[in-house]
Amino acid sequence: MRLLLPRPRDLAHHPRGPRTPDNGGVITSPPPSAPRRAEHGPTPYVDLSRAEWSALRDKTPLPLSAEEVERLRGLGDVIDLDEVRDVYLPLSRLLNLYVQATAGLRGALNTFLGDAGNGHGAQRGTPFVIGVAGSVAVGKSTVARLLQALLARWPEHPRVERVTTDGFLLPMKELKARGLMSRKGFPESYDRRALTRFVADIKAGKDEVTAPVYSHLIYDIVPGELLTVRQPDILIVEGINVLQPALPGKDGRTRVGLADYFDFSVYVDARAEDIETWYLHRFRKLRETAFQDPASYFRKYTQVSEEESLDYARTMWRTINKPNLLENVAPTRGRATLVLRKGPDHKVQRLSLRKL
Repeated sequence: MRLLLPRPRDLAHHPRGPRTPDNGGVITSPPPSAPRRAEHGPTPYVDLSRAEWSALRDKTPLPLSAEEVERLRGLGDVIDLDEVRDVYLPLSRLLNLYVQATAGLRGALNTFLGDAGNGHGAQRGTPFVIGVAGSVAVGKSTVARLLQALLARWPEHPRVERVTTDGFLLPMKELKARGLMSRKGFPESYDRRALTRFVADIKAGKDEVTAPVYSHLIYDIVPGELLTVRQPDILIVEGINVLQPALPGKDGRTRVGLADYFDFSVYVDARAEDIETWYLHRFRKLRETAFQDPASYFRKYTQVSEEESLDYARTMWRTINKPNLLENVAPTRGRATLVLRKGPDHKVQRLSLRKL
């Protein structure tokens, strides 16, 4: 008889969290505008104000300068050293504690396997995987870059890699053939099997794993170009749909989903109206900068008036990005370990941390 043991991460925290009978197994968090209402009964989350969360950083030093933060900031994001100190330093400390706890669980597993005397020996550690999810233009790329920079400063895990799911979008030729150009960013526009296999191979400890590369300049996968990841201590996976549950196979059986390989996950949350404002602001900035490149797929929007180009951006938001947010992205918020709630000023105001 074969005994299948859970990975150490599974012993401490399942990415889907505790299951409840009234929601099909998915725990939902309150909308970003909802106040804390602890008196209404127990909740799977600890809800914290920014000040309460900031106090949890203990004596963690700030390893980034203002210049480094500026380089890591995404176009349109509002972030400064105070935001890093108040929000992301405590998060880097918490993640460091999670990584150390996972190593302790691995030691317990090795002790157990060694006691069995079955010749398995010590199990080599595998990368700690973090998912970062949220809408287009909500600032998740900045969050992922900040976490990469901060976590790499901890001596326990200096090798931190970051990948985005953009590389697993279907090539434009394939999207056109399937009639999915107007659904780009929706779950069906990704090669979800390849993405899951990529993260599974890294989690399994393979020496070298490769992924396609996406270019925002040409709005497509770059032919022949690959990103190579070599046994990081921590892998950060960033994308709008990374917390999406697995789709049933053709035989009706549920498959393993991408989030099943996450040890920790962050959902960057905000009101849809605020995200739309940020999206249009970013589009305007891109029109003044990257879209000016002759190779840019969106260069045509620099050849018309600003109002005409913004009308196009509004249409893109209304017909693609907002429906995707409401139908596919926001419903996964309750699967996250931590929810960062941003206010209209683009800064984190409240945080909800899932209990263990």
